[in-house]
Amino acid sequence: MSSIHRAESFPANTPAASQIFTTVLSHGPLTRLEVARRAGLSPAAVTKAVRPLIEAGYLVEDVDADARPTLGRPANPVRVDGGRALFIGVKVTGDEIIGVLTDLCCRIRVARHAPLADLEPKGVLASVAELAGELLAEAGDLGVPVLGLGIAVSGDVDRGAGVVRYSPFLEWRDVPLAELAAATTGLPVTVDNDVRALTVAEQWFGAGVGLSDFAVVTVGAGIGCGLVVHGRVVAGAHGVAGEIGHVTVDPAGPPCHCGNRGCVEAIAGDAAIVRRIRETTGVEVADTAEAAALAHRGNAGAREAYARAGEAIGRGIATVANLLGPERVIISGEGLAAYDLFAEQIRDALAAAAFGSAAQCDVQTRPLPFEEWARGAAATAIQSFIRADDQRQSR
Repeated sequence: MSSIHRAESFPANTPAASQIFTTVLSHGPLTRLEVARRAGLSPAAVTKAVRPLIEAGYLVEDVDADARPTLGRPANPVRVDGGRALFIGVKVTGDEIIGVLTDLCCRIRVARHAPLADLEPKGVLASVAELAGELLAEAGDLGVPVLGLGIAVSGDVDRGAGVVRYSPFLEWRDVPLAELAAATTGLPVTVDNDVRALTVAEQWFGAGVGLSDFAVVTVGAGIGCGLVVHGRVVAGAHGVAGEIGHVTVDPAGPPCHCGNRGCVEAIAGDAAIVRRIRETTGVEVADTAEAAALAHRGNAGAREAYARAGEAIGRGIATVANLLGPERVIISGEGLAAYDLFAEQIRDALAAAAFGSAAQCDVQTRPLPFEEWARGAAATAIQSFIRADDQRQSR
């Protein structure tokens, strides 16, 4: 596999130094004093941490030639040199894999799609390795090292162990994906749940920048939720925190693949909406595109299915709002293509089921293509590279 990649350690070997770097990564350029204020650290600690990061080329000091010289610590802003390193992110779906090559600031340089005919782990690994090889070749042309690979998969993923415990769409159980992918590609590999990976990208580079508490809710084939609490993406003790898709909102509702009835996903997932429309209208819609088109033409049964889905999603979001009180809820996922069909029901159900001021959380929609989910996978690789305490902090 032709590439430029090598083992390299990030020169910030303490949690405080990593925090300083991520503060500049998300908010920079910043002066050292601004970094200290945002990170809640002393100016001396910031100065000590910044020096080796500048020497290693990860931070750059922007010198203002016109600025008047001052006594004490430099007032010049520092920023991350995005071109210092590259990372690969891969999102695995049920029928394709999407790969991106990003810089250290998680800006996409190259994106690739590849069909996925074989869902067995061996077949998926072969496809991931081939796609990673193409992206490594692109990195070789740029002359910049690739320092990590992130893989995002739906389902129950133990990031610390690098194991996919259960992925219903791939029908995987206990697959040591990180170990297998590292052996195949030769890169350090981080494996995480796809919604949590997207949440990392939103926290550091997107609509969650600067927020201590927020949630990302994804609608589409499944209903997912990523949680940030006190500035940390939460996985929980067993790696399944945020599974609002399996919150029961109608005990007498349809059966869910998880074994329960009336889960949000069993009502609002793509397959559930299509199934409901077929049952109530007799129209054999093939997929969500046909389902949404039927609803947009005014078919009562189709519109009812989407309204029912919106109510379920709104109740799921209300559960998150009541338990955690997030400042913002970001709704994303491929299901947003039909958002106009159930947006009102989401708002109404949230207002009805949220307790008190929990209903005041800012709800935003963020239509994100699958390249952005792959970017989320790259963000987890960046996070693993720069945070020595990463596995502990995500629990």
